[in-house]
Amino acid sequence: MTDVELRDPAFTERYRAIAARDSRFDGQFYTAVRTTGIYCRPSCPARTPKAENVSFYLTSAAAHEAGFRACKRCLPEAAPGTPAWDLRRDLTGRAMRLVADGVVDREGVSGLAQRLGYSERQLHRLLVGELGAGPLALARAQRAQTARTLLVGTSLRLADVAFAAGFGSIRQFNDTVAEVFGATPSELRARTRRPARSGTHGEIGRTSRARSVDGPSSGHPTDLGATAGEPVRISLTLPVREPFDARGVLEFLAVRAIEGVESADLGTDSAEGAGGTTGSSTPPSPARTTAPVLRYARTVVLPHGPGAFEVRVPRPGSGRVDLDLELADLADAPVAVARVRRLLDLDADPVAVDSSLAADPVLGPSVAAVPGIRVPGTLDPAELLVRAIVGQQISVAAARTHLTRLAHGVGTPYVSAFEGLTRLFPTPRQIAGPPEPGSGDVPSAQDGAAYLRLPARTLATVLGAARDLADGTLTLSVGDDPDDLRRRLVARPGIGPWTAGYVALRVLGDPDVLMDGDVALLAGARNLGLVSAEESRPHQFKELALRGAAWAPWRSYAAMHLWRSA
Repeated sequence: MTDVELRDPAFTERYRAIAARDSRFDGQFYTAVRTTGIYCRPSCPARTPKAENVSFYLTSAAAHEAGFRACKRCLPEAAPGTPAWDLRRDLTGRAMRLVADGVVDREGVSGLAQRLGYSERQLHRLLVGELGAGPLALARAQRAQTARTLLVGTSLRLADVAFAAGFGSIRQFNDTVAEVFGATPSELRARTRRPARSGTHGEIGRTSRARSVDGPSSGHPTDLGATAGEPVRISLTLPVREPFDARGVLEFLAVRAIEGVESADLGTDSAEGAGGTTGSSTPPSPARTTAPVLRYARTVVLPHGPGAFEVRVPRPGSGRVDLDLELADLADAPVAVARVRRLLDLDADPVAVDSSLAADPVLGPSVAAVPGIRVPGTLDPAELLVRAIVGQQISVAAARTHLTRLAHGVGTPYVSAFEGLTRLFPTPRQIAGPPEPGSGDVPSAQDGAAYLRLPARTLATVLGAARDLADGTLTLSVGDDPDDLRRRLVARPGIGPWTAGYVALRVLGDPDVLMDGDVALLAGARNLGLVSAEESRPHQFKELALRGAAWAPWRSYAAMHLWRSA
């Protein structure tokens, strides 16, 4: 390590974190030790290495590329992800969100580059310069992490794990696991399934309910579901940074749950009675009664077919979320896990968020009462846009009624083992309706209009967005630039700044959105005493915007506190 590195404030901060074994930084950076050739998570219980022997990397892929292998003691691949990829609006953040969603595995580096608007060579150069690893290395690290999760958390055969994680061959799988973890897949499975102290690794292997898969070990698992004629089911445990307001994020989803598409069980303190308007995204009441198990399930369309999942939080504060997956294809496992993590905002940094927002003397008591608040994401950007437009200026209950009729009217039936799930949310093409024969792109009468009893302008906005999403004229993805996304949406008839901001907040996980003109935010601000109740509404909005500037870059989380107080 050079004298420049020793004087680097970032290096000093990270070294202090590893000296304190601070688990808050797990997944946010990796510590590589040159004398051992190993990289660790910051909270590794091993003896703190000398500063001159340490290098820090933002990704495990960069540590792999530099020749280090994962620590067998702290299992750095089992740490939660970094919140930086949502916080950063640059190319790096956008690329990392797309890599996590499996774009490189599905579309190659060329597909990733095209989505980001760069050439492959330029993208590789920029990512290597910023992260120390190119797109292929980042995707390879993602596959290694998925493979380790499946090896530890399920009883799937090794060949099935290999292809489910995205490897092209058994040999590639064996070589990567051996190189990254310093053990063969079978050795890694046997070692990590020994009895461990609760909470040691943040991700706990438990008995899998995956169905047994027969057939030659060289067979690709994408054929397994079709051969057996039933979904593949696996159970995993997802690590999460504490504190985690599990009830809050699941209540937010439960109060908006579409019958048949979603199902929730929050115990006796149900969110069904919560009021507010969907156009203002008012969440349910802040009651904190602890149910034995918090549960949320829903159907989802994944790259290789329809599926469903169920998440459960059996013990708040445990640092874990139990996830059961029901998949048409094992290859969708890593994508499903990544999307569930985004939906529940599991990679947030709650300590950083709460510390910043608690500095506001008026907002501070709300932060203390609800630590670890999360901003819910979405599984499907197109679905979220439709839901946001439908919910403009009507109540949560009314929007849910419209969307339930829509799902049951044009959505595809789905048979699930999870209670309460019977439908897939309709695709943009199903909402827009098939074109009339010989009429080009003009939709037929068999569209979603019959099930959405909305004002004509709102209905036209929904159908127009659905048509453009269906034909590719309008695209939405986790890799979009936030400012560009807002501009494209606001340019469309019937979509204003509130809807565009809400989509950016939930699709991109943008942590710094305080939506203009949101009446529920304003009501919450008045209840907390953040704005003067005596002033006119325009003045109150201006006052809230000025007050909110101090909450950057965590204004989305502040908004959740205000909505909760509304």
